[in-house]
This record gives sequence, structure tokens and C-alpha cells, in this order.
Amino acid sequence: MPTATYPSFDDKAISQAIETAQRHSKALQAKAGGQQIGADNGELMVSAQCISLTVNNGQVCLNLPLGLGSVCLPVPPWVPSGATVSACLDICSVFGAPCGVKVTVSFNNIPIVQKGYGCC
Repeated sequence: MPTATYPSFDDKAISQAIETAQRHSKALQAKAGGQQIGADNGELMVSAQCISLTVNNGQVCLNLPLGLGSVCLPVPPWVPSGATVSACLDICSVFGAPCGVKVTVSFNNIPIVQKGYGCC
């Protein structure tokens, strides 16, 4: 369950990313016409949203969607405490079903930490 003290991603942005993955899955299935889909394994990662976070004691903390809870991620020591970073969320899916997330934390537009949860 999310902790109110940590920032969260917007539910609408998450829903839209999941809908995008579901559209992709339906298009694959329609193209296959009941036959084996071929080389496509149905996996898709869709960008959902980026939010701003503040570095505190060498880490950033946030709530993850899909019931994955709250996490704190370390940042390199050269990123100062109090700095603003961007955390971007990707939704991972298999044949349109969400199965995990990937978080990318960036400082000055440079990715500094990436972490996957679930199938990502």
C-alpha cells in the first residue's frame, strides 16, 4: 500500500500506458488471425510519466503503482542532497497485461539509476 509521504505517479498516466499496451496486444492478435504470432513474444514497455523528486541522504523514495509498494533508490554520491531529480516510470506488459514497472532516475537529464520490478 502506498505511503502518503512519498510521491506517486498519476493514476491516469498509468491507465493510459496500460491501455496502449492492450491496443498493441490486440493488434498483434488481429494480425496473427488465430495463428502463432511468430517472433513477437508479446512483451512491451510503455512510458507512463515522469515526476520530480528530491534527493535526501543519498536516495530518492517513491510509491510504485500496480500494488508494488514504496521503494527508496540510491543515487550516486556526486548528486547532492536536496537536488531535484526526475523519476520516469515505464509499465511493462506481456500481451497487454501489466506485469511490472521500470523506474529511471535522472539528474540534469542524465540517467543515474534504473530499477525494474516484476517482469521488467
